[in-house]
Amino acid sequence: MLQTNKNSQKNMSSKRRLIQIINILKKHHLTKGIDPVKFRIILEDLGPTFVKIGQIMSSRQDMFSQRYCKELIKLRDNVAPLDIQTVRNVIENEYGCELEEIFLEFDENPLGSASIAQVHKATLKNGKAIVVKVQRPNIYETMEQDISLIRRAIKLLKINEALGNVVDLNIVLDEFWHTAKEEMDFLNEAKFANYFTDLNKDIACIGTPVIETDYTTSKILIMEYIDGFEIDQIEMLLNNGYQRKEIAAKLAENYIKQIVDDGFFHADPHPGNLRIRDGQIIWIDFGMMGILKPEDKTLMKSAVMAIGNNDTQKLVDVILTLGNHDNRIDYTLFYDDIETFMHHYVNTNLKDINLGDAIQEIFTIAHKHRISMPKGISMLARGLVTIESTVMLIDPHISIVEIAANHVAKHMFSHFDLKKELTSTGKKTYDAFKHTIDLPIQLSEVINMIRKGRLKVNLNIMDSSVPLKSVNHMVNKLTVGIVSAGLLMASSLLCTTQMTPKVFGIPALGFIGYITAVGLGIWLLFTVLKERKHPK
Repeated sequence: MLQTNKNSQKNMSSKRRLIQIINILKKHHLTKGIDPVKFRIILEDLGPTFVKIGQIMSSRQDMFSQRYCKELIKLRDNVAPLDIQTVRNVIENEYGCELEEIFLEFDENPLGSASIAQVHKATLKNGKAIVVKVQRPNIYETMEQDISLIRRAIKLLKINEALGNVVDLNIVLDEFWHTAKEEMDFLNEAKFANYFTDLNKDIACIGTPVIETDYTTSKILIMEYIDGFEIDQIEMLLNNGYQRKEIAAKLAENYIKQIVDDGFFHADPHPGNLRIRDGQIIWIDFGMMGILKPEDKTLMKSAVMAIGNNDTQKLVDVILTLGNHDNRIDYTLFYDDIETFMHHYVNTNLKDINLGDAIQEIFTIAHKHRISMPKGISMLARGLVTIESTVMLIDPHISIVEIAANHVAKHMFSHFDLKKELTSTGKKTYDAFKHTIDLPIQLSEVINMIRKGRLKVNLNIMDSSVPLKSVNHMVNKLTVGIVSAGLLMASSLLCTTQMTPKVFGIPALGFIGYITAVGLGIWLLFTVLKERKHPK
């Protein structure tokens, strides 16, 4: 009976919340169309869960249009703080004892309040200054209910149809719920913090707060209190002997190291998550961390080198390998778009490249061609844009792109294995030589297949800008080239026989074959040169 009452109350709560969500959506006349500003206002009206969803959307420039992403960046957590009694109840329920048994002092005024948790300064019984991150009560159930209800609202109001190609809310909800569940388990954050500390333990200028693992649970995180200066308090830093150029360079270098060396990076490197204390840059708040797979780290290095070397094909390969797509891509147009992007930066000094703009441009191209990036890459893009703005706030003259290029080049050189490279080069040379020897045999097989009618050429014709007439012209030239090569080979074989009559000591049939092959070759060469001078 008691369980039935609980289920009934839960259903009533869900119905009330669903009605509230639908009324908010109706109030904004969603079915009549949507624009970036209206979408942001709707998310704000729907509450903290949807504000978090919008924040995730703002970083997915590969999935959503640039206009929406720019507008959604304006979304900020604006949550009323928990009262001290609620905070006390959460702590005492977790520890099974009164708050005073754990803390010598506990500041009732929060340092910060967000949608998932609230932070207070406190002192442990041993006198150590710490901060206590307290999870909002029932936040998991609240967000789970909201996610379920918004899915129902999407179906009832046919929201995805109204939004068209602008957004697919189901994809956003899946990513949000996965991220939110990780954030709501503070044991994950403690694990991330300790791992980050271990990866950076040998870097003298980098520090992290000590996690009090004995006091940390899934709903309460306790870590060392970090005093010192906020990283954007420039005047105070200068007055205390710090050099802004040195801070910016070390911060940027460390962030690039997190990406290309560790594959484990801070995904939200804004000034509020950085402190300066005793000559160290202290990273705090490890609730949102990015993880790159080993193959993705290698691809990111390749992308940096491709941009540095103006290698369009390499960058195209990296994006297609990293991204998720349905293979129905206009490769010609995609290549042209990336080439245009490369030409824009080819003559630009690395110091003058705005990383945020460059990333935005690449993600806009990806969005145009329906290529979506995996979660780790989208978090990386957001992190790079954020770190660039943070670094330039400290020193406007620094170039994080130049630091990244130098770091990758240095990293690749330091891992250069001469013996391995020589072995690899020797193998490639041998393979190339072997393929060259095999070429006449392969060409002979192609001719036999043509003769037997077994050769088929498959063309995947998309909405390319290349007309069918041009494709047909290319196939004709290829056929002429194959026939010419076949005649040369056949004529050469005839020359080894004693067939008569002969012309200039060569069997007449072979002589005719040579003349025909040379004539076709000259025509083909003339056609190619003519097209280069007068492209269609």
